[in-house]
Amino acid sequence: MSVNRCVHVLSRLQRHINAQTARITAGSCRVGLRQHQAASVVCRREVSSNSSTPKPPDTSLFVPLSLSTEAPAEGSVGAELTQALDKSELLKILNRFYKRKEMQKLAADQGLDARLFHQAFISFRKYVLEMPSLSADLHIILNDICCGAGHIDDIYPYFMRHAKQIFPMLDCMDDLRKISDLRVPANWYPEARAIQRKVIFHAGPTNSGKTYHAIQRYLAAKSGVYCGPLKLLAHEIFEKSNNAGVPCDLVTGEERTFVDADGRAAGHVACTIEMCSVNTPYEVAVIDEIQMIRDPSRGWAWTRALLGLCADEIHVCGEPAAVDFIRELMYTTGEEVEVHTYQRLTPFSILNNAVESLDNLRPGDCIVCFSKNDIYSISRQIEAKGLECAVIYGSLPPGTKLSQAKKFNDPDDPCKILVATDAIGMGLNLSIKRIIFNTLVKPNVNEKGEKQMETISTSQALQIAGRAGRFSSKFKEGEVTTMHRDDLPVLKEILSHSVDPIETAGLHPTAEQIEMFAYHLPDATLSNLIDIFVSLSQVDGLYFVCNIDDFKFLADMIQHIPLNLRSRYVFCTAPINKKQSFVCTSFLKFARQFSRDEPLTFTWVCRHISWPLAAPKNIKDLVHLEAVHDVLDLYLWLSYRFMDMFPDTASIREIQRELDDIIQQGVRNITRLIRATDPNLTDPLQSESTHGQAGSEASSGTFLTRGRGQRGSGGMSESSLASRLVRDGLLTPDLLKQLQREWSKEHRRQEDNHLGALSADQHEKNSKGKRKKKKK
Repeated sequence: MSVNRCVHVLSRLQRHINAQTARITAGSCRVGLRQHQAASVVCRREVSSNSSTPKPPDTSLFVPLSLSTEAPAEGSVGAELTQALDKSELLKILNRFYKRKEMQKLAADQGLDARLFHQAFISFRKYVLEMPSLSADLHIILNDICCGAGHIDDIYPYFMRHAKQIFPMLDCMDDLRKISDLRVPANWYPEARAIQRKVIFHAGPTNSGKTYHAIQRYLAAKSGVYCGPLKLLAHEIFEKSNNAGVPCDLVTGEERTFVDADGRAAGHVACTIEMCSVNTPYEVAVIDEIQMIRDPSRGWAWTRALLGLCADEIHVCGEPAAVDFIRELMYTTGEEVEVHTYQRLTPFSILNNAVESLDNLRPGDCIVCFSKNDIYSISRQIEAKGLECAVIYGSLPPGTKLSQAKKFNDPDDPCKILVATDAIGMGLNLSIKRIIFNTLVKPNVNEKGEKQMETISTSQALQIAGRAGRFSSKFKEGEVTTMHRDDLPVLKEILSHSVDPIETAGLHPTAEQIEMFAYHLPDATLSNLIDIFVSLSQVDGLYFVCNIDDFKFLADMIQHIPLNLRSRYVFCTAPINKKQSFVCTSFLKFARQFSRDEPLTFTWVCRHISWPLAAPKNIKDLVHLEAVHDVLDLYLWLSYRFMDMFPDTASIREIQRELDDIIQQGVRNITRLIRATDPNLTDPLQSESTHGQAGSEASSGTFLTRGRGQRGSGGMSESSLASRLVRDGLLTPDLLKQLQREWSKEHRRQEDNHLGALSADQHEKNSKGKRKKKKK
């Protein structure tokens, strides 16, 4: 056979092998035959993420350790073998070393970027110049360089040794990257991967019966778990299940209720989603409100439940916008998704007219606000018109929310109006005829943890609007509108859009991952460990790392308290409202008492909260009582994690029920409390109309400066408005003072101009009068 023939045959054989390899590779990417296109997307995402180079760490998070300044054990052997070092000459040599580009490049190959190189050099220079005696080998090398017998580059190994001592993560970066690799979270749950689960997605809007159908299957099963986003929803399923003759336990962060008198676990359990067990086998699991898998703070809990629950059937309930993403997510586990679609049982319509005045309210109306201040204001104005109203907002205890909902729903109760925040969006069954948006702007926290005002999304608007005309209520058709005329077209525009499809799911570092991190970085703080973990973490296109600002806030708060890492981690995952100073102070005291190994007894807690507490006399008292209720919740939450240190659960729960009654009494008398807090508060709608008529007065600078004991024509105290702006974060006290000064200057300037104009007119009139007299 000729050489050319051999080359031709070999080339054909190589092409054949390449084609076969390509077909095998393509075949391996076909995760689901029935959904080949979506499966190939998953395959491409995984390949691209796994083959991508690791992202460089955020070195600004690397905190240098301080080294001991004690002299080495061998003493000044180097000085005895050579001679004492000249500090001024050493400084020149070290600075020359720092400027060597070759040394910077070598250090960069070892993980020292420009920032770390500079920090390491500062520390190394201080170490060399200030240590009473250096190690013998370093002393001899530096002496040789000073005498011209060594090269300046000989310092490099000793510099790197010092750098790795103050930055220990440089020696274990590969291990840290492996620990923080979050690209295949499905593999974290081997028990779930060991069974073939069936996933059924119940997709539909609010009031479509999707959760009802999932619950029916849950009740018919031999064992089951319901995972909901709220304690109220878990309580509802707990009661519904037991009323249907299906024994069911309740598990929330603060409560464990067993139907069996001996405390044996029932076959069914209703829990908040963070509390679901991924180790217990069930026949059926229900995951409610699956669209919250993209929540920037809590999304990780839905991801954990979806990937980790050991159930033969996983029933997922939520918005249709989540269907494609859940199907794609399940391809990574090799599980098919069966979709059941539901339509809304009762229609709701968007009205063509805004309410515009509280005089136009009707029975069955619900005014939705996005701040407690607006709730306080509007509820007082409604009752000033002789109408009763119920009040519901997020920080109220669950018992108070249910009490207010019952009052509003009761056909025999004179209360026919509800004023609420978006807390009514889920968890409460309410008989609402018309939803009225008081505003469409809501304070929100962005990805950076910064507070900002944003127009509500289509998903949020539909969740709230869907509460109108519930199937189980007496109103079979719902209506939606706004309080202000200008907001109505905006609302129509929002509701005309389709809900943005869900594209990512949340993840959160586990305690085990942080413990492994701490093994490599034993001197780092918990907050710093979390920061480094997130900066090194790798996720594929399906996931994101949840916001950890609240976790870091608590970690920094108790950093000075001596706790072991696991206890510190558990404390930092406690669900507390960091805006409440009393709750934060209590959290700190709990941690300090815990660190002393002193149990937090009922007597200790009562002394801390000043129990017994009186009924609130004003809004400030009511807010404090809500904070005390949160503190008792915190005690109960910790008691299920550290039972021996928080022993008096039953007594705490008893006084919490009493406190709930006191808060209910305060909310029922909320109008009186508001009046005691701010006697000048009146209708903001009237204020706006009057303000519009008196626009010239505002433009003359009296808008911010008028509030010192005076009342404007709008009827609302300007000092109260200013304090609200400051309290809501829209103005800082310094900026408010600056605005007041500028308005005052502008007002004085306009008054001076006005007086000048009057003087000129008067002077001209006087001149004309004199001329007329002369003519006569």
